[in-house]
Amino acid sequence: MPPVAVLTNVALSLRGRRVLDGIDLILEAGETLALLGPNGAGKTSLMRLVAGRLGPEAGTVRVGGADPHRAGAARRAVGWVPQEIALYPRLTVAENLSVFAQLAGLPRRERRAAVDRALGLADIEAVAHRVVMTLSGGYQRRVNIAAGLIGQPALVLLDEPTNGVDLAARAAIHAVLHRLREQGTAILIATHDFPEAERLADRVAFLAQGRIVREGRLADLLARLRTGPPERELILDAAPDAAAEQVLRRAGFASAGVSGLRWRTSERAGLDGAALLGTLRAQGVPVGEVRVRSPRLETLYVEALRPRDVGEAEVRPLVASGQRP
Repeated sequence: MPPVAVLTNVALSLRGRRVLDGIDLILEAGETLALLGPNGAGKTSLMRLVAGRLGPEAGTVRVGGADPHRAGAARRAVGWVPQEIALYPRLTVAENLSVFAQLAGLPRRERRAAVDRALGLADIEAVAHRVVMTLSGGYQRRVNIAAGLIGQPALVLLDEPTNGVDLAARAAIHAVLHRLREQGTAILIATHDFPEAERLADRVAFLAQGRIVREGRLADLLARLRTGPPERELILDAAPDAAAEQVLRRAGFASAGVSGLRWRTSERAGLDGAALLGTLRAQGVPVGEVRVRSPRLETLYVEALRPRDVGEAEVRPLVASGQRP
Protein backbone atom coordinates (compact mmCIF):
# COMPACT_ATOMS: atom_id res chain seq x y z
CA MET A 1 0.00 0.00 0.00
CA PRO A 2 1.19 3.55 -0.65
CA PRO A 3 2.11 5.64 2.41
CA VAL A 4 -0.75 7.42 4.16
CA ALA A 5 1.26 10.65 4.50
CA VAL A 6 4.51 11.93 2.99
CA LEU A 7 6.34 15.14 3.94
CA THR A 8 9.21 16.16 1.67
CA ASN A 9 11.73 18.90 2.54
CA VAL A 10 9.02 20.85 4.38
CA ALA A 11 9.74 24.31 5.79
CA LEU A 12 7.43 26.66 7.69
CA SER A 13 7.82 30.11 9.22
CA LEU A 14 5.38 31.74 11.64
CA ARG A 15 5.54 35.43 12.58
CA GLY A 16 8.94 35.74 10.96
CA ARG A 17 10.49 32.76 12.76
CA ARG A 18 11.44 29.47 11.09
CA VAL A 19 9.65 26.76 13.03
CA LEU A 20 10.19 23.80 10.66
CA ASP A 21 13.11 23.32 8.33
CA GLY A 22 13.83 20.46 5.93
CA ILE A 23 11.35 17.95 7.35
CA ASP A 24 11.19 14.57 5.59
CA LEU A 25 8.74 12.06 7.05
CA ILE A 26 6.65 9.10 5.90
CA LEU A 27 3.69 7.50 7.69
CA GLU A 28 2.49 4.04 6.69
CA ALA A 29 -0.93 2.48 7.28
CA GLY A 30 -1.19 0.78 10.67
CA GLU A 31 1.92 2.51 11.97
CA THR A 32 2.32 4.66 15.08
CA LEU A 33 4.97 7.37 15.00
CA ALA A 34 5.82 9.30 18.17
CA LEU A 35 7.16 12.86 17.92
CA LEU A 36 9.42 13.86 20.80
CA GLY A 37 11.25 17.08 21.50
CA PRO A 38 11.39 20.08 23.81
CA ASN A 39 8.63 22.68 23.89
CA GLY A 40 8.95 24.91 20.84
CA ALA A 41 10.63 22.24 18.74
CA GLY A 42 7.85 22.35 16.11
CA LYS A 43 5.76 19.26 16.95
CA THR A 44 2.36 20.98 16.96
CA SER A 45 3.22 23.03 13.85
CA LEU A 46 4.12 19.84 12.02
CA MET A 47 0.79 18.29 12.99
CA ARG A 48 -1.11 21.36 11.83
CA LEU A 49 0.59 21.06 8.44
CA VAL A 50 -0.40 17.40 8.12
CA ALA A 51 -3.97 18.28 9.17
CA GLY A 52 -4.16 20.96 6.48
CA ARG A 53 -4.58 23.78 9.01
CA LEU A 54 -1.40 25.37 7.62
CA GLY A 55 0.34 25.30 4.25
CA PRO A 56 4.11 24.79 3.98
CA GLU A 57 6.39 27.66 3.05
CA ALA A 58 8.52 25.21 1.05
CA GLY A 59 8.37 21.49 0.27
CA THR A 60 5.28 19.32 0.00
CA VAL A 61 2.78 17.64 2.32
CA ARG A 62 0.70 14.82 0.89
CA VAL A 63 -2.04 12.78 2.57
CA GLY A 64 -3.34 10.03 0.35
CA GLY A 65 -1.43 11.66 -2.49
CA ALA A 66 -3.11 15.08 -2.15
CA ASP A 67 -2.30 18.37 -0.42
CA PRO A 68 -4.45 18.55 2.75
CA HIS A 69 -4.23 22.36 2.79
CA ARG A 70 -5.94 22.56 -0.60
CA ALA A 71 -7.89 19.31 -1.04
CA GLY A 72 -10.95 18.70 1.11
CA ALA A 73 -10.74 14.93 0.60
CA ALA A 74 -7.22 14.88 2.00
CA ARG A 75 -8.28 16.95 5.02
CA ARG A 76 -11.16 14.58 5.71
CA ALA A 77 -8.71 11.66 5.71
CA VAL A 78 -7.07 13.16 8.81
CA GLY A 79 -8.51 13.06 12.31
CA TRP A 80 -7.12 15.94 14.41
CA VAL A 81 -7.20 15.59 18.21
CA PRO A 82 -5.70 18.74 19.76
CA GLN A 83 -4.25 18.96 23.26
CA GLU A 84 -7.07 21.27 24.35
CA ILE A 85 -10.55 19.81 24.93
CA ALA A 86 -12.43 20.99 21.83
CA LEU A 87 -16.00 20.04 22.73
CA TYR A 88 -19.32 21.76 23.41
CA PRO A 89 -19.51 21.53 27.23
CA ARG A 90 -23.31 21.92 27.53
CA LEU A 91 -24.14 19.21 24.99
CA THR A 92 -24.19 15.49 25.68
CA VAL A 93 -21.46 13.21 24.35
CA ALA A 94 -23.73 11.87 21.59
CA GLU A 95 -24.85 15.38 20.65
CA ASN A 96 -21.24 16.50 20.42
CA LEU A 97 -20.36 13.62 18.13
CA SER A 98 -23.40 14.30 15.98
CA VAL A 99 -22.25 17.91 15.54
CA PHE A 100 -18.77 16.76 14.56
CA ALA A 101 -20.27 14.28 12.09
CA GLN A 102 -22.17 17.16 10.49
CA LEU A 103 -19.02 19.32 10.41
CA ALA A 104 -17.18 16.42 8.77
CA GLY A 105 -19.70 16.53 5.92
CA LEU A 106 -21.37 13.20 6.62
CA PRO A 107 -24.88 12.86 5.14
CA ARG A 108 -27.68 12.95 7.69
CA ARG A 109 -28.53 9.28 7.10
CA GLU A 110 -24.97 8.25 8.03
CA ARG A 111 -24.50 10.33 11.15
CA ARG A 112 -26.19 8.04 13.66
CA ALA A 113 -24.08 5.07 12.56
CA ALA A 114 -20.93 7.22 12.67
CA VAL A 115 -21.74 8.36 16.23
CA ASP A 116 -22.39 4.80 17.38
CA ARG A 117 -19.15 3.62 15.76
CA ALA A 118 -17.09 6.36 17.44
CA LEU A 119 -18.71 5.67 20.82
CA GLY A 120 -17.82 1.99 20.52
CA LEU A 121 -14.28 2.59 19.32
CA ALA A 122 -13.57 4.93 22.25
CA ASP A 123 -15.49 2.64 24.64
CA ILE A 124 -17.66 5.49 25.92
CA GLU A 125 -21.17 4.18 25.24
CA ALA A 126 -21.88 4.31 28.97
CA VAL A 127 -21.63 8.12 28.98
CA ALA A 128 -23.26 8.79 25.60
CA HIS A 129 -26.13 10.75 27.15
CA ARG A 130 -24.12 12.56 29.80
CA VAL A 131 -23.44 16.30 29.42
CA VAL A 132 -19.75 16.77 28.63
CA MET A 133 -19.12 19.35 31.35
CA THR A 134 -20.14 16.79 34.00
CA LEU A 135 -17.56 14.23 32.90
CA SER A 136 -14.13 13.64 34.39
CA GLY A 137 -11.05 14.89 32.57
CA GLY A 138 -10.22 11.38 31.42
CA TYR A 139 -13.65 10.85 29.85
CA GLN A 140 -13.49 14.26 28.20
CA ARG A 141 -10.19 13.24 26.63
CA ARG A 142 -11.77 10.08 25.27
CA VAL A 143 -14.71 12.04 23.87
CA ASN A 144 -12.20 14.42 22.29
CA ILE A 145 -10.56 11.44 20.58
CA ALA A 146 -13.92 10.02 19.50
CA ALA A 147 -14.73 13.35 17.83
CA GLY A 148 -11.50 13.07 15.84
CA LEU A 149 -12.48 9.56 14.70
CA ILE A 150 -15.99 10.42 13.55
CA GLY A 151 -15.13 10.34 9.83
CA GLN A 152 -13.09 7.09 10.00
CA PRO A 153 -9.84 8.86 9.09
CA ALA A 154 -6.88 7.00 7.61
CA LEU A 155 -4.54 9.09 9.77
CA VAL A 156 -5.09 10.30 13.34
CA LEU A 157 -3.02 13.11 14.88
CA LEU A 158 -2.92 13.32 18.68
CA ASP A 159 -1.21 16.14 20.57
CA GLU A 160 -0.48 15.09 24.18
CA PRO A 161 -3.57 12.84 24.37
CA THR A 162 -3.02 11.70 27.97
CA ASN A 163 -1.81 14.97 29.47
CA GLY A 164 -3.29 15.46 32.95
CA VAL A 165 -5.32 12.23 33.16
CA ASP A 166 -5.14 9.47 35.75
CA LEU A 167 -3.74 5.98 35.16
CA ALA A 168 -7.13 4.41 34.43
CA ALA A 169 -7.96 7.02 31.78
CA ARG A 170 -4.46 6.66 30.31
CA ALA A 171 -4.92 2.90 29.96
CA ALA A 172 -8.33 3.41 28.31
CA ILE A 173 -6.87 5.89 25.81
CA HIS A 174 -4.00 3.52 25.01
CA ALA A 175 -6.56 0.78 24.35
CA VAL A 176 -8.33 3.06 21.86
CA LEU A 177 -5.06 3.70 20.05
CA HIS A 178 -4.24 -0.02 19.91
CA ARG A 179 -7.64 -0.70 18.35
CA LEU A 180 -7.03 1.99 15.75
CA ARG A 181 -3.66 0.53 14.87
CA GLU A 182 -5.15 -2.95 14.48
CA GLN A 183 -7.67 -1.49 12.03
CA GLY A 184 -4.84 -0.14 9.87
CA THR A 185 -5.08 3.50 10.94
CA ALA A 186 -1.84 5.50 10.88
CA ILE A 187 -1.20 7.42 14.11
CA LEU A 188 1.04 10.43 14.70
CA ILE A 189 1.33 11.26 18.40
CA ALA A 190 3.22 14.10 20.08
CA THR A 191 4.04 13.28 23.68
CA HIS A 192 6.41 14.17 26.51
CA ASP A 193 5.75 10.80 28.16
CA PHE A 194 8.62 8.40 27.39
CA PRO A 195 6.95 5.22 28.73
CA GLU A 196 3.86 6.09 26.69
CA ALA A 197 5.92 6.46 23.51
CA GLU A 198 7.72 3.17 24.21
CA ARG A 199 4.39 1.42 24.73
CA LEU A 200 2.67 2.79 21.63
CA ALA A 201 5.19 3.70 18.95
CA ASP A 202 6.62 1.66 16.10
CA ARG A 203 8.87 4.57 15.14
CA VAL A 204 10.10 7.72 16.88
CA ALA A 205 11.27 11.06 15.52
CA PHE A 206 13.15 13.59 17.67
CA LEU A 207 12.63 17.26 16.79
CA ALA A 208 14.89 20.13 17.82
CA GLN A 209 14.71 23.69 16.51
CA GLY A 210 12.40 22.64 13.69
CA ARG A 211 14.57 19.79 12.42
CA ILE A 212 14.37 16.01 12.79
CA VAL A 213 17.67 15.14 14.47
CA ARG A 214 17.05 11.39 14.70
CA GLU A 215 14.34 9.08 13.36
CA GLY A 216 13.86 5.35 13.08
CA ARG A 217 12.18 2.21 14.32
CA LEU A 218 12.13 2.27 18.10
CA ALA A 219 13.14 -1.38 18.48
CA ASP A 220 16.16 -0.91 16.21
CA LEU A 221 17.31 2.28 17.93
CA LEU A 222 17.05 0.70 21.38
CA ALA A 223 18.75 -2.52 20.26
CA ARG A 224 21.79 -0.59 19.05
CA LEU A 225 21.83 1.46 22.24
CA ARG A 226 21.77 -1.62 24.48
CA THR A 227 24.78 -3.35 22.96
CA GLY A 228 27.07 -1.52 25.42
CA PRO A 229 27.22 -1.42 29.23
CA PRO A 230 24.13 -0.33 31.17
CA GLU A 231 23.30 3.31 31.84
CA ARG A 232 24.07 4.91 35.21
CA GLU A 233 22.02 7.59 36.95
CA LEU A 234 23.09 9.60 39.98
CA ILE A 235 20.69 10.97 42.59
CA LEU A 236 22.33 13.78 44.56
CA ASP A 237 21.49 14.80 48.13
CA ALA A 238 21.98 18.48 47.22
CA ALA A 239 22.53 20.54 44.11
CA PRO A 240 26.23 20.44 43.14
CA ASP A 241 28.40 23.53 43.43
CA ALA A 242 30.54 24.65 40.48
CA ALA A 243 33.47 22.40 41.41
CA ALA A 244 31.25 19.32 41.86
CA GLU A 245 29.48 20.04 38.57
CA GLN A 246 32.82 20.08 36.77
CA VAL A 247 33.67 16.70 38.30
CA LEU A 248 30.36 15.27 37.07
CA ARG A 249 30.82 16.56 33.56
CA ARG A 250 34.39 15.29 33.34
CA ALA A 251 33.05 11.86 34.37
CA GLY A 252 30.64 11.93 31.42
CA PHE A 253 27.44 12.86 33.25
CA ALA A 254 24.82 15.34 32.10
CA SER A 255 22.11 17.05 34.14
CA ALA A 256 18.75 15.28 33.90
CA GLY A 257 16.42 17.84 35.48
CA VAL A 258 16.01 21.48 36.43
CA SER A 259 16.66 20.75 40.14
CA GLY A 260 20.21 19.59 39.44
CA LEU A 261 19.71 16.51 41.63
CA ARG A 262 19.60 13.92 38.82
CA TRP A 263 22.55 13.26 36.51
CA ARG A 264 22.94 10.58 33.85
CA THR A 265 25.81 9.20 31.88
CA SER A 266 26.22 10.34 28.32
CA GLU A 267 29.00 7.72 27.94
CA ARG A 268 28.05 4.36 29.43
CA ALA A 269 31.50 3.17 30.52
CA GLY A 270 33.83 3.48 33.50
CA LEU A 271 33.64 2.51 37.16
CA ASP A 272 31.00 0.21 38.62
CA GLY A 273 28.34 1.57 40.96
CA ALA A 274 30.14 1.20 44.31
CA ALA A 275 33.49 2.48 43.02
CA LEU A 276 31.82 5.38 41.25
CA LEU A 277 29.94 6.37 44.40
CA GLY A 278 33.12 6.43 46.48
CA THR A 279 35.18 8.25 43.85
CA LEU A 280 32.62 11.02 43.32
CA ARG A 281 32.06 11.53 47.05
CA ALA A 282 35.80 11.81 47.56
CA GLN A 283 35.84 14.64 44.99
CA GLY A 284 33.10 16.61 46.74
CA VAL A 285 30.03 15.46 44.78
CA PRO A 286 27.04 14.93 47.16
CA VAL A 287 25.94 11.60 45.67
CA GLY A 288 23.20 9.81 47.56
CA GLU A 289 22.45 6.97 45.16
CA VAL A 290 23.77 5.35 41.96
CA ARG A 291 21.24 3.57 39.76
CA VAL A 292 22.19 1.13 37.00
CA ARG A 293 19.66 0.29 34.32
CA SER A 294 19.25 -0.74 30.70
CA PRO A 295 19.11 2.34 28.42
CA ARG A 296 15.60 3.33 27.36
CA LEU A 297 13.90 5.88 25.13
CA GLU A 298 14.79 8.72 27.47
CA THR A 299 18.47 7.95 26.82
CA LEU A 300 17.89 8.17 23.07
CA TYR A 301 16.23 11.53 23.62
CA VAL A 302 19.20 12.90 25.56
CA GLU A 303 21.70 11.61 23.01
CA ALA A 304 19.72 12.95 20.06
CA LEU A 305 19.36 16.41 21.62
CA ARG A 306 22.79 16.90 23.13
CA PRO A 307 23.95 20.46 23.90
CA ARG A 308 26.12 20.58 20.80
CA ASP A 309 22.94 20.33 18.70
CA VAL A 310 20.30 22.54 20.34
CA GLY A 311 21.69 24.19 23.46
CA GLU A 312 21.94 22.68 26.91
CA ALA A 313 18.86 24.45 28.27
CA GLU A 314 16.65 22.57 25.82
CA VAL A 315 17.86 19.02 26.36
CA ARG A 316 16.79 18.44 29.94
CA PRO A 317 14.81 15.19 29.74
CA LEU A 318 11.34 14.90 31.17
CA VAL A 319 10.43 12.72 34.10
CA ALA A 320 9.25 9.21 33.42
CA SER A 321 5.68 9.94 34.51
CA GLY A 322 5.26 12.27 31.54
CA GLN A 323 4.93 15.41 33.65
CA ARG A 324 7.12 18.39 32.87
CA PRO A 325 9.74 19.11 35.54
